[in-house]
Amino acid sequence: MRDHGPWKIVKSERMYGDPWIQVFRDEVQRPDGKPGTYATVHLKAGVCVIAMDHAGNLHLTKEFHYAVGRVTVEGVSGGIEDDESADLAATRELAEELGISANRWTRLGVVDPFTAAILSPVEIYLAEELSFNETNPEGTELIEHVKMSLEEGLQAVLDGVITHGPTCIGILRIALQKLQTK
Repeated sequence: MRDHGPWKIVKSERMYGDPWIQVFRDEVQRPDGKPGTYATVHLKAGVCVIAMDHAGNLHLTKEFHYAVGRVTVEGVSGGIEDDESADLAATRELAEELGISANRWTRLGVVDPFTAAILSPVEIYLAEELSFNETNPEGTELIEHVKMSLEEGLQAVLDGVITHGPTCIGILRIALQKLQTK
């Protein structure tokens, strides 16, 4: 038995796994001392990059996402490979998906999109001082490049047009930083 905060894990069993997702079912002792079970999903850690050009325009992606079954607008996002850092993954993803390289990077923090049952930390970045090149998306990605002002991006978050959690937090943090520096 091992401690896990106020819980104790008696036994942990991996029920499913692939390169992106692991599903675990744990036999636990709950905080009230009673036995129970708890299932968790572990997704590959990832990055979300909000690129902003010298004019204050955001460069985002628009594409169909299988899990939600619809087209979404969001920052460049992807998983961190086993042999790379979050910084390297952010640089790689921005180049692949939008063909953008950046000379200035700012870490905006980590987001845990759904803490009750899913472990999926996402490191958020602001990329600035941009250069535009050719894209190199993966075979599963049909990406449209979306350009909007920071104000339009903020309004899209507030209106529920942008729903991707890490992108929402990234845009809100960028807008707050810009307001604080005025």
